[in-house]
Amino acid sequence: MKNVWRISILLVTLTLAAGALAQSSNAVANNSPSADKPTTGSTGGGTQSTSDYIIGADDVLHISVWKEPDLSETLPVRPDGKISMPLLGDVDAAGMSPTDLGKSITEKLKKYIADPRVTVVVNAMNSQRVFVTGEVNKPGAINLLPHMTVLQALASAGFTQFANLKAIYLLRNENGRQQKLPFNYKEVVKGNHPEQNIPLKPGDTIVVP
Repeated sequence: MKNVWRISILLVTLTLAAGALAQSSNAVANNSPSADKPTTGSTGGGTQSTSDYIIGADDVLHISVWKEPDLSETLPVRPDGKISMPLLGDVDAAGMSPTDLGKSITEKLKKYIADPRVTVVVNAMNSQRVFVTGEVNKPGAINLLPHMTVLQALASAGFTQFANLKAIYLLRNENGRQQKLPFNYKEVVKGNHPEQNIPLKPGDTIVVP
């Protein structure tokens, strides 16, 4: 009788162990990468850009349509905010994110291609610019990088020997009104008045008297 009980307990133990092993194997299989799963940008309308960047005139975009090399091109955004694509002609791009533009192109291509898969990448962000003028070595436009501050823009422009580093100011248009924001370079580089070293916005102008 004791042997029967021992055999029964052994069988139950083996059954439970086999079930746990099967569940573990399924979990590993489900979490493993699969070649059948599409990567980001491979589904219709998907893009590789997840940023909130807004496309503007003079930006350069790379439009890629999966398995359609004739439709994949690097295109500039014209001053009117449009790009020109084969089959579609003029397509609105300015004011849209790369994700939204990818979706828009996908919907338009469905008239000509079955299951189009579109990727939109911003190659050059030329529409996002700030300006530096006055006593600087490199006056003019500077491409605005994400989170660029006044201090970073000035580091790119450099100063002449006549620059008044205590009287620099930023000109910014807000809701149709121009603001003048002071920037004391000598104090900011010492760690004082960090509130003056604000992130720049497109169209800002830094004046170095």
